[in-house]
Amino acid sequence: MLPFDWSFPYPSQKMPLLAANAVSTSQPLAAQAGLRMLYEGGNAIDSAIATAIALTVVEPVMNGIGGDMFTLVWHEGQLYGLNSSGRAPAAWTPEYFAGRDRMPSVGWDTVTVPGQVAGWKALSARFGKLPFARLFVPAIEYAEQGFMVSPQIARQWAAQVPVLRDQPGFAKAFLRDGRAPQAGERWRFPEQAATLRKIAESDGESFYRGELAERIVAFAQETGGALRAGDLAAHQPAWVEPMKRDFRGYTLHEIPPNGQGIAALIGLGILDRFDLEGMGVDSADFYHVGIEAMKLAFADLHRHVSDPATMQHAPASFLDPAYLAERAALIDLKRAGSPSAGMPKIGGTVYLTAADAAGSMVSFIQSNYRGFGSGVVVPGTGISLHNRGEGFNLKPGHANCVAPGKQPMHTIIPGFVTRNGAPVMSFGVMGGSMQAQGHVQMMARLAAFGQNPQAMSDAPRFRVEHGPVVNVESHLPADVVAALRERGHRVEVAPHDSLEFGSAQLIYKAEHGYIAASDSRRDGQAVGF
Repeated sequence: MLPFDWSFPYPSQKMPLLAANAVSTSQPLAAQAGLRMLYEGGNAIDSAIATAIALTVVEPVMNGIGGDMFTLVWHEGQLYGLNSSGRAPAAWTPEYFAGRDRMPSVGWDTVTVPGQVAGWKALSARFGKLPFARLFVPAIEYAEQGFMVSPQIARQWAAQVPVLRDQPGFAKAFLRDGRAPQAGERWRFPEQAATLRKIAESDGESFYRGELAERIVAFAQETGGALRAGDLAAHQPAWVEPMKRDFRGYTLHEIPPNGQGIAALIGLGILDRFDLEGMGVDSADFYHVGIEAMKLAFADLHRHVSDPATMQHAPASFLDPAYLAERAALIDLKRAGSPSAGMPKIGGTVYLTAADAAGSMVSFIQSNYRGFGSGVVVPGTGISLHNRGEGFNLKPGHANCVAPGKQPMHTIIPGFVTRNGAPVMSFGVMGGSMQAQGHVQMMARLAAFGQNPQAMSDAPRFRVEHGPVVNVESHLPADVVAALRERGHRVEVAPHDSLEFGSAQLIYKAEHGYIAASDSRRDGQAVGF
């Protein structure tokens, strides 16, 4: 094949999918894996799991077998939440990290117990129709037979090489011939296929208490990791009661802490105090109050949220109407603020969504955290381990300070919307801290302005981080950028091909089926029949 110029200089537009059964995710081959399960008589849950498993093969730059997962499932008239995030190794005392002022970002000392595999099995056992092993077939085929690497994934792969190439096992697994694959090249990973077979045949047991667990632990002992057999064997997924917040007649549901979903609910509760409709969609006022609301929400998130067992304030206290009104009053409509955390009363990621004609809907997210994760890859297995331990901090007395057996504050969150107790939309916006603020931006567009799912996804986004800078997308109108700067926001306009604003996937329940949308910022695809 002659070499292409793999740049995409012209704007393009996706249209939403309208179908009775739908799957939407960030990689087309994975979406097709989920669609196969629906064609074979599976339900939305089967479809979601098969899609997730396939994503570990075809989008390794954003997730892997050794990550965590969360999901929200609408099934037979009820919404269920599953938290399958892992805990710190028993050896991770504060003394273990003595001499450091912050958690590392790569390597074994970022690897908490991977919860994802157990989550797949728990979800399948409770709601699936097809045999668990059947859900692995498309992923195994992709790993054995290979797939062509897309330009987006090739770009992300190459970008991570300088940081990860020297981590244990990474180069041998993911740098064939000493480099990342180029766009259009065929990538095969038969060792990963063999690992997926072991997981399928053992109902996930091999990963936590069998051969795969032994290989993970042996490699940790050989190369300086703290993970041990007891850490893996102790992992159990947790079914949890979703938290919720009403907004303009809709209700947003999120997984409770240790996830950052509570920040989306706080931000939405603050935003509910403002006349968004009067401001107008995409106006400077609209962006200003959204940015300020998320600054306040993130101040609370990073000060208070952790493993719920160590939080000093009950999660529900952050959603108290009086507290939200107090926080909203801090927003000056004419000036950017620098908020600190409040004090309520004591009291690399992939996202997918699937829905079936019987009414089941799944909002599903899994991640290795930052791209490939820790960079640690267990030899001969294709198991790339996440770096979720970076989510801890080392501040004594802080709710999120590292400790043995503790869950770190988590960024990955699935979203779900209902109205009057009925399902409306399953959605998510992958991408670190973009997720909570992405949920708020989607909800504002849906509830205040009635935008369709594809328009909600395509609209210009803002992204706030810990510091004073506000990042915005290049298609945000120049007059809005200027107005935000006049109010004191330190606005940086990202390049048109920036990957820093996440990737949304949405399925909206319509009268006669579903409207599914996939983000134009990634390779994603909505498919169905």
